[in-house]
Amino acid sequence: MTENKPIVVAVDGSDASTTAVNWAARAAAIRGLPLRIVTVVHIPAFYYSEPYLAQSFHEEMKATACDRLDNAAVLARQIIDENRHGNVEVTTAQLEGKVVPTLIAEAERADRLVVGSRGLGEVKGLLAGSVSTAVVSHATAPVVVVRGRTLDGAPPAEGPVVVGVDGSVSCRDAVEVAFEEASARGATLVAVNVWSDVSVQPSLGAVPEDPHWSRIQTGEEIVLAERLAGYQERYPDVTVERVVARDRPVRVLSEYAEAAQLLVVGTRGRGGFKGLLLGSTSNALIQTADCPVLVVRSKETED
Repeated sequence: MTENKPIVVAVDGSDASTTAVNWAARAAAIRGLPLRIVTVVHIPAFYYSEPYLAQSFHEEMKATACDRLDNAAVLARQIIDENRHGNVEVTTAQLEGKVVPTLIAEAERADRLVVGSRGLGEVKGLLAGSVSTAVVSHATAPVVVVRGRTLDGAPPAEGPVVVGVDGSVSCRDAVEVAFEEASARGATLVAVNVWSDVSVQPSLGAVPEDPHWSRIQTGEEIVLAERLAGYQERYPDVTVERVVARDRPVRVLSEYAEAAQLLVVGTRGRGGFKGLLLGSTSNALIQTADCPVLVVRSKETED
C-alpha cells in the first residue's frame, strides 16, 4: 500500500500562519491525509561573528519554535476533531536552514504545501510575502497561499471552488486538482476561461454581436469544454459551472474569488494577449485574491 503524502503547513507564529494551519488541518481532515506542521530556524550569518551570541540566539529561537509548533498542533487537532476526523495523523518538525530552500525540499514529499500570505519576516519568522512567492515559483507540489477574508480567524469553508482554465499544458493539472478539491469539499466547481484579443476592443466600437467577437467566444468555449472533458465522468458528484468571458484574467478571477472558498490556478499559460495562467497572473492573485489560492505547477513544464 502506498503511503499517503502529507499536507505540509509552515508556521512562524504570525496570524497569517495560524490561519494557514486552520486551512491545512481542515484540508487534511476532509481528504483523510496526514498533516505535517513545520517551522524553520535560520540564524543570520552576521551572528556567527560572535559565537556566544550565536549560540544563545540559536537556543532562544529553538525554544520559540518548539512553542510555536506545540500551539499549532493543538489548534490543528481541534479543527480535525471538529471535522469528525480524529484519526488524522498530526506531526511536527523543527527544521534548520534557509527558509525558501527548506520549504521547497519539504514540498518534494508533500501532497500540498500550505503557507500564509504574510508573516513575521525572514529573521523572525518565515512567511513573508517574498517567501510565499518564491516557494510558489519553485516548489514541485501544489502550493496553497492562505489569504483573503476570514471568519473568526478561519478561512472560508463555504462557496465554490474556482479554477482558471486556458489552452495551455499548465492548466491541465490545475483542472484535475480543482476537481479533486471540489469533490472532497462537496463544492460546486466554477471553471473560468478569460480571453482577450487586440482585434476585439469595446473602446474601438467592438460589441459581442460582431462576427469576429462571436468566433473567438465560440473558440474559447470549445477550449474550456476540451479541458474539462473526462473529468466530469471521473467526478460525477461535482457540479460544474462554465464561464467564458472577455476581460483581464486577474480581474475576473478576483471577482469570483470574493465568493469562493478556494481559487485554483496554474503557474503559467499560453502567453501573449490570450494567456490566462501566466506567471504574472498567478503571482498577482496570491497577493490580492480574497480567498486561499492553490497554485499548481504542471509536471510537463517543470524546469
